[in-house]
Amino acid sequence: MTNFFRAIKQTFKYRFLIVSVIFCAWMVGILWGGNIATIVYPITEICLKEDNNTFATWIEQKTLTNQKKIQTTLQELQTLQSSSPEKKYQIAKREKLLHKLEYRDSNFRWLQPFAEKYTPNTPFKTVLFLVVFILVGTIIKIIFIILHGILSAWIAQKTAMVIREEFFGKILNYEVNYFNRQGIADTMSRFTNDMSQLTGGLNVIYGKLIREPIKMVVCLIGAAYLSWQLLLVTLLLVPLAIVCIRWLARSIKRVVRRSMEEMSNLYGRLEETFRSIRVVKAFTQEEIEQAKFHCINQTYCMKAIKIAKYESLTNPLTELFGILMICIAIVVGAYLVMGNRTNFLGIPMLSEPMDFSELILFFALLAGSADPARKLSDIFTMFQSAAAAADRVYDLIDRQVLIQDIDRPIPLPKHFQSIRFENVCFQYEDRPILKNISFDIQFGECIAILGASGCGKSTLLNLIPRFADVNSGQILIDGLPVTEVRVRDLRGQIGLVTQDPVLFNDTVLNNIRYGTPSATTEEVIKAAQLAFAHDFIEAELADGYATIVGPAGGQLSGGQRQRIALARAILRNPPIFLLDEATSQIDITSEKMIHEALSKFKKGRTTIMVTHRLSALTLANRIILMDDGNIIAAGTHEELLQSSPLYAKLF
Repeated sequence: MTNFFRAIKQTFKYRFLIVSVIFCAWMVGILWGGNIATIVYPITEICLKEDNNTFATWIEQKTLTNQKKIQTTLQELQTLQSSSPEKKYQIAKREKLLHKLEYRDSNFRWLQPFAEKYTPNTPFKTVLFLVVFILVGTIIKIIFIILHGILSAWIAQKTAMVIREEFFGKILNYEVNYFNRQGIADTMSRFTNDMSQLTGGLNVIYGKLIREPIKMVVCLIGAAYLSWQLLLVTLLLVPLAIVCIRWLARSIKRVVRRSMEEMSNLYGRLEETFRSIRVVKAFTQEEIEQAKFHCINQTYCMKAIKIAKYESLTNPLTELFGILMICIAIVVGAYLVMGNRTNFLGIPMLSEPMDFSELILFFALLAGSADPARKLSDIFTMFQSAAAAADRVYDLIDRQVLIQDIDRPIPLPKHFQSIRFENVCFQYEDRPILKNISFDIQFGECIAILGASGCGKSTLLNLIPRFADVNSGQILIDGLPVTEVRVRDLRGQIGLVTQDPVLFNDTVLNNIRYGTPSATTEEVIKAAQLAFAHDFIEAELADGYATIVGPAGGQLSGGQRQRIALARAILRNPPIFLLDEATSQIDITSEKMIHEALSKFKKGRTTIMVTHRLSALTLANRIILMDDGNIIAAGTHEELLQSSPLYAKLF
């Protein structure tokens, strides 16, 4: 629940809205209790009694009755004081009752002229007056309910927006290996399903969780005014209800959290299947994938059913306790009214006998407090779901970012000297990937890294922009360790083209300009020309540079996507250029164009290529051959043919 309170704390910045929500909730509560009191008491007391058909006659009768009670109480008090002065409790009780009756008499005398002047003087008009009063009160209450709903939703959505942005910002700072390990399904589930549950919980907090208790409190205050002792007897079962609800809360939260974890697995199954749909269809594995999905879906379904089982207990328990309390009130109230008594089992319950109309009003107010309790039970599961969702969301927000700047990073000038690997070791969990890697790359040099799959080539490349950090050793750029400079400064000097070019569902222009948002259209076109992309953009794409490339660039061919990605890197004009299998999945024509572009662009900058394609080696000044996480040979193409049997075999 601690994390949910953190989310609630985020709402405190909207103080004016919170005050407005509370004000609207109180108005709803007051009008709720007021409507109940108006429907029950005036109608039974005024309209349904033959001698009290108008407000004026009712007040007149009440005044006369009250004066008689005052006279009777005065006589009893005088008798007690003169004959039994030692009975201090009874004397004090009569004095308290006398004070109450005199206060009531003054109120009746104050109301009398207003009733005669402003209220109807016939029975039917009195009924109409009460009906109109109830309708007006209901309309005003509805207006405040609408305002309350809008304001509470505003608080919840604005707070959720802030938490989503904090969540997204934190995820953006995670190291690349996090996504390689966890995938994106669990993160997407937390970002969508869990955030939706959390938002719903915040809406409940400032919606029903404020409004309904206030409605309940107003009704209970009214009942307490009639007889607080009778109300206390009625509420004897509340502690037992709290114990039962607390047990339900713990059970529901535990099951909901497991359900959310299963929802993440469901997202993962969907993501993996849809991403690999061509392979699924090519190998006719639709039935197998359907079976896998069925297993996960069934597990989630059983968790949801378990939640429903606990949830199904909430309303019946609430209703049971509500009925039991009303039954107690009926028994005790009937005993007092029918016998014209003020005590129940020797316990003082009333200062004066209660009449039938007051007892009916007491029952009505109890029923009025039961309806908010029922509505609160309806949101019980949602509240527990929000608490579980907050735990999952804040788990990721609180997770330590592994790749981050030191307290006082060193400024990184534009690269102009060298990149050096000094005894670099890197392992993934318990599996060594790189083992004591040491070599230098001079500024302006083009290095090709060659080796079998899994030998550590791409990992080595990923260490330069700090997509991961070394376990031991260090990487230096112009003599400065990369861990001691700002990550933003470091990556700002790097242009990256990967094996699978990443394009966004945006225009060609914006995809090339991604990373250099200040670039002009002319600069974008020039970069596209250098990447041999301009001709196909203008000739083959319907809207030229304004063409939307589709999700992940799906509207383009592999060679087209690769050349746009290359143009994006060229536009940045980086002093360090990294190519990770940039030509491994494209046709020969596109590869030749990219090689020609690279042969021009690599001049005056440090270029590192990871490749399987020996055709790319003509671009390199030097070749580094890797095997099983080690550098086993380095040199020019001719030198390696003579000195390395493995290289000669690969060639």
